[in-house]
Amino acid sequence: MAAEGSQGLRAAQRASLVDQVIGQLSERIGDGTWPVGSKIPPEPVLVERLGVGRNTIREAVRALTHAGMLDSRQGDGTYVRATSELSGAVQRRLRTAELLEILEVRSALEVQAARLAAVRRTAEDLAAVRDALAARARALGSGTHEEFLNADVAFHVAVVEATHNQVMIDFYRDFTAAVRASVDLSGGLPAVPHEPIADAIAAGDPDAAAQATLDCFEHVRRTAT
Repeated sequence: MAAEGSQGLRAAQRASLVDQVIGQLSERIGDGTWPVGSKIPPEPVLVERLGVGRNTIREAVRALTHAGMLDSRQGDGTYVRATSELSGAVQRRLRTAELLEILEVRSALEVQAARLAAVRRTAEDLAAVRDALAARARALGSGTHEEFLNADVAFHVAVVEATHNQVMIDFYRDFTAAVRASVDLSGGLPAVPHEPIADAIAAGDPDAAAQATLDCFEHVRRTAT
C-alpha cells in the first residue's frame, strides 16, 4: 500500500534536496494523492522512491509539519493534516475563532461568490450546483447528520467553483473545515432554503444571487447566535 501511495514521485536531483523533497511531498498532498487524514508512506519508502537520505526526508517532513500540513505521531506514522501551508495556517487560526466570526467571513466570501457565479457560470457549473442542491435535499430528508453536512458544504463549494476565480476557489477549499464547523454548530441551518441561490445563479441575476445568499446568512446568524 505504501509503494502505491508513492506513485508519481521522482528521484530528486542536485541543488536543495530538502526543498525538492518538500515540493514533491506538497504536490502529492495538494493533488489528493495523499488526502487529508491519510498516512503518508513510511520513511524507508520515501528514501527509496526519492533517492535521498533519511536526514533529507526527516528535514522535509519536519518543515511540512511546522507548516501545519503534516502531523507526525510517534510510533504511528505521519498523517496529512492540511492540503497547503495556507490551509494549515487557516485551520490553526480557526480553532480559536468564534462562530459569529466564521459566519461573517463565510458571508463575505459566499455573497461575492454567488454574485460572480451568476455572471460566469457555465452549463456544467449549473449542473454541479443543481446536483449538489438535490443531494442536500435528499440528505436533509432521509440522510444522517454527517451526510447533510457533507452535502451542504458541497453545495457551497459548487457555487464558489462557478466563479472561475482560482484564488477564491483555493482559499475557500482551505476554509472548508471552518465552513463545516459553522454548519455543524448552526442548529437552524437545515431550515434555510438554498433553492433561491441556485435559481438566481441559473437566471444570471448577480444581485438576486447575492441577496439570496445574504438572506441565508442572516437567518443562520439569528438562529445560531
